[in-house]
Amino acid sequence: MSQQDSTSASASPPPVIVEPVSAHTYTPILLHGMGSNGENFGRALLETGITSSGQRLPQLLPGAKFIFPTAARRRSTAFGRAILNMWFDKARMQDPSYRKETQLQGLEESAREILELIHHEESVNNIAPENIILGGLSQGCAMALTVLLCLNHCIGGFVGMSGYLPFREDIDEAVAPCAVEDGHDNPFASDEGGAENYPPAVRASVFERDLLGLPAVDGPAPEKTAYGTPTFLGHGSADDKVLCSLGESEKRSIEGAGYEAQWRCYQGLGHWYKVPDEIDDVVKFIRTAVGWQIADSRE
Repeated sequence: MSQQDSTSASASPPPVIVEPVSAHTYTPILLHGMGSNGENFGRALLETGITSSGQRLPQLLPGAKFIFPTAARRRSTAFGRAILNMWFDKARMQDPSYRKETQLQGLEESAREILELIHHEESVNNIAPENIILGGLSQGCAMALTVLLCLNHCIGGFVGMSGYLPFREDIDEAVAPCAVEDGHDNPFASDEGGAENYPPAVRASVFERDLLGLPAVDGPAPEKTAYGTPTFLGHGSADDKVLCSLGESEKRSIEGAGYEAQWRCYQGLGHWYKVPDEIDDVVKFIRTAVGWQIADSRE
């Protein structure tokens, strides 16, 4: 593993890069959970994430450059102001809606970092958007999903494990039909009317970009969102850190925003990914839904 020079003003360390073993064609960007870092998460995933055929992700995707960013160190409200690597603060571990305003600064700062990584791959490394996968584990999944909903274009796919959706209730309200019936304090309303014609994916995008302090997209439209991005969500039924019910709610909310999501619940699994079952499912998703070529897959 090597570290890429960072050009941003963020206090975050530079991301950890695992270079492809053949010509660079794909880029997965995968985010760690709270308290971890890109080095530890990346090493664990690429070494222990083995399919039932005994293969690891770098073997199956030899043209993939894996990027594992590390979150900035922040004081944690949930852990008595301890300083941890985390994408955003959180006041109560099992209840993302509790004092959700504590999440805002980190969400905004981290989103800009991840968006810059995606932009760098597309504009500097000439990787097509469809050859980029975004995802993560736990809080990394939550952060990555927030970024997905604010993108102004589709990418190849999204892979989330043991995660949840920040500001989920607010997003549900933003995409619900009743959210556009009253023009008062409605960000979708205009002097010309017709706000009810915005599809859910556009409403979700407008909400997320406003939440994150990002510029509004000129001429909001479905093609200026990521709604066509294939999405995989996996969760353990015995997860006591991020309850499986939060993952199920996450899935319903992004479907309500117009996205298609594959959902897998792994019986007896705690707060991690299931080997080999979940790795098999992710590889199948990458091959069939995302459309990437898998090398020497013996499934």
